[in-house]
Amino acid sequence: MNSKIPMVARDRRSNEDRPSGPERRSGIDRRQHERVTVNWSVDYRASDTFLFAYISDISAMGIFVRTPRPEPPGTRLNLRFSPPGGPALDLEAQVIWINPPREDGEQGRQPGMGLKFVDLTPGQRDQILRLVRTFAYLDDEVERVGNS
Repeated sequence: MNSKIPMVARDRRSNEDRPSGPERRSGIDRRQHERVTVNWSVDYRASDTFLFAYISDISAMGIFVRTPRPEPPGTRLNLRFSPPGGPALDLEAQVIWINPPREDGEQGRQPGMGLKFVDLTPGQRDQILRLVRTFAYLDDEVERVGNS
């Protein structure tokens, strides 16, 4: 694989607009870990650059960070974020894929980068799992109350 070509997020059109067949599974079908929608600030460092952005979703394995200037795939980042009601997390992650900013005005796709957590300690892994479960439960409760 040519390392100079960035890995870009797959087409996110509705199921009716996508080609069918086993080679075109949806993102939900491809994902092994539940993703929870959040809106948390995150500080991250790539090399000697410190940046601020927002986390859009989190799973046991990684996060999506909204940013107009995503780092290239393969870049390792130091992350620091504080989930509501919890202690700050200092983690390592690697950029797996990017959504580059688009000039064509496509509104449904946020620019940013998909990050995979790397080198987590068992304690960090447990903390992430508890965090995802807690916020998934809270999302379910809000949805149930809203539909009552």
